[in-house]
Amino acid sequence: MELDLEEQKQKFLDICQSVIHRPGLDGLLNWLSAVDFFEAPASTKFHGAYKGGLCQHSLDVYDYALKLRALTEASVDDESLAIAALFHDVCKCKLYKTEYRNQKINGEWQQVPVYVINESLHFGGHGSKSVYQVQYFMRLEKDEAVAINCHMGFADASPSVVRDVSNAFQDFPLAWIIHAADEAATFLLKR
Repeated sequence: MELDLEEQKQKFLDICQSVIHRPGLDGLLNWLSAVDFFEAPASTKFHGAYKGGLCQHSLDVYDYALKLRALTEASVDDESLAIAALFHDVCKCKLYKTEYRNQKINGEWQQVPVYVINESLHFGGHGSKSVYQVQYFMRLEKDEAVAINCHMGFADASPSVVRDVSNAFQDFPLAWIIHAADEAATFLLKR
């Protein structure tokens, strides 16, 4: 069942407030509400490329992460799982803007809205940017920071990064769970 934007936002906030008890959570949630987290797309044209796609994708990653933790019987606590899953892509706040492009629809050219990247905080990879943004408000445990930082896995990875990501997945079950949950939410769900 698809949720409207307000229901989606409320579900996200309810999970945060019931599972996460870390100092700084209120500041982080206030910031997410002040920026476009609850309205932003998750990408320009792939997964969640629609209004509210970022929040929906974060909820989907959380749902898959719960399933993967149960399946693997990994020793990962509820709070860490929620933090890493729900905040892994906060770097996408204020990242996209809407432009209009010409597209032929039913034989006629029309102006259609498209999302484009409009980066204002150049910070390297988006995992590290999300870690930076979350830590501005709330202290992350080592496994949470590693999970958020490595959630992209081996995408665009140099040989030294591949080794680091492999070691992260081996040493921190949460990192692999968030990576696999992100992949599942990105490629298996048809949204």
